[in-house]
Amino acid sequence: MANEAILADLRKSIETWDFKLAQSATQQAIDAGMPVSEIIGDGLGKGMETIGVRFDKAEIYLPQVVAASKAMEAALGVLKPLMESGSGSLKGTVVMGTVEGDIHEIGKNVCCAMLRGAGYNVIDLGPDVSAMDFMDAAEENNAQVCGGSALMTTTLEAQRELVETIKEMEAPYKAIFGGAPCSQAWCDEIGADGYSETANEIIGLVDKLTGN
Repeated sequence: MANEAILADLRKSIETWDFKLAQSATQQAIDAGMPVSEIIGDGLGKGMETIGVRFDKAEIYLPQVVAASKAMEAALGVLKPLMESGSGSLKGTVVMGTVEGDIHEIGKNVCCAMLRGAGYNVIDLGPDVSAMDFMDAAEENNAQVCGGSALMTTTLEAQRELVETIKEMEAPYKAIFGGAPCSQAWCDEIGADGYSETANEIIGLVDKLTGN
């Protein structure tokens, strides 16, 4: 099977959240000697990009995004031995969470799925995460980026607190934010490293911040 056909199957497996195809196409790609970066970047990741665009257009909804990310995880499971042996590796580590005082998770869950699909190791801390919890998880997991979602105007200040904590501790982490009440102007005001308006934008943002 030509590499182009394998890449098409990899993309299709994510776009149609087909677990079995995700696993079999990934194995075919490995057997064909394709590098992990190509399998993820030109195959699985492209499928996840399509999912992100369709989600932004409201053509599909959260259950489909989650299903696609599960298919992605199934594929990454096949790739894991190669990644661990050093013949390919994840692009970096991102700690994600909904900020302190906020229990809304949908937007954050979609962003986690998109980043996993793009080849990042994502540590999902869930809802109601304090600035120190972000810091501890980032340190523990050697993360490059902390992403905090806020879905209520009242919890925006928790995003500012995370930026201030990173600065106070002189930590090397980049802070990025999103959520309905959040904006580029707000991120500029609090000194954040980036703002993602949609789940699909987060991949480009994190790629830029991590030099990928």
